[in-house]
Amino acid sequence: MTWLRSYGLLVRWSAVRLKFVLPLMLIVQTLLAVGIVVGFAFLLPGIDQQTALYLSTGAPALGLIVVGMVLAPQMVAETKTSGTFEYNRTMPVPRSAILAADLSIWLLTSLPGLVLSLIVAALRFDLTLRVSALVVPAVLLVAVTATAIGYAIAYAAPPALASLVSQVIVFFALMFSPVNFPADRLPGWLQAVHQVLPIQYMAEAIRQTLVVPPGGLSATPFLVLAAWCAFGLAVTMKVMTRRS
Repeated sequence: MTWLRSYGLLVRWSAVRLKFVLPLMLIVQTLLAVGIVVGFAFLLPGIDQQTALYLSTGAPALGLIVVGMVLAPQMVAETKTSGTFEYNRTMPVPRSAILAADLSIWLLTSLPGLVLSLIVAALRFDLTLRVSALVVPAVLLVAVTATAIGYAIAYAAPPALASLVSQVIVFFALMFSPVNFPADRLPGWLQAVHQVLPIQYMAEAIRQTLVVPPGGLSATPFLVLAAWCAFGLAVTMKVMTRRS
C-alpha cells in the first residue's frame, strides 16, 4: 500500500472514529479562542493598540496550543487505555502516515476557531492586519509543533501523567506565558524560561505574520519552533516504532 493511500484511509478512519468527539472539540476550541478576545476585553476596559494586538493575535496561537498540546494528548491517553493505541501500531501502514493523518485532523479542528477569533478581534478592536505571505506556513508550523510536542508527551508518558501535564500546559500558557501580553511583564527568571520553551515563539510566529512589524519578520521564532517540532516528531516516531 502506498504512503498516500495509507494516509487517505487513515484520515477517513480517524474522522469516523472521532466523529462524535471532533465537533465538541471544535466548539470548545472556537469558544476558547473567541472568549479570549471578548472576555479579556472585559477585564481590561482601557485597551490600547498594543494590548489589542496581543489579544487579537494571541487568541489564535492559544487555540492552536490547546488543540495540539492539550486536546490531542488527552485523546492519545484515551487510546492507550482503550487499546486503540496498540491496535494502531499493528496496522500494516507507515507509522509516518498515522502521524500525518492525526496531525491533519487536529489542524482542521483548529482552523475554524483561528479564523473566527481573527474576525471577532478585527470587529471588536477595529484592528488592521498587515498579513505576510508566510502566515500559512507559520500557522502550519505552530500547529504541527504543538501537536508534535503534545504527542511526544502523550506517547512517552503513562496516560494519567500525560493528562495531568496537558492540564498544566494550558494553565501555564494562558496565565504565565507571553502570548496575550509582552514578555517584559514577566519576572526575569520566567522570561529566561520562555527563551527556551516554544510557547512564546508560537505566539510570535503568529503575531509577526498577521501584523508584520516595521523591521520585518524575525527568523528566531521559526528556527526555534522547527527545532522543537523535530524533537517532538522524533520522540513520537521512536515510541510508535518501538517494539513492545
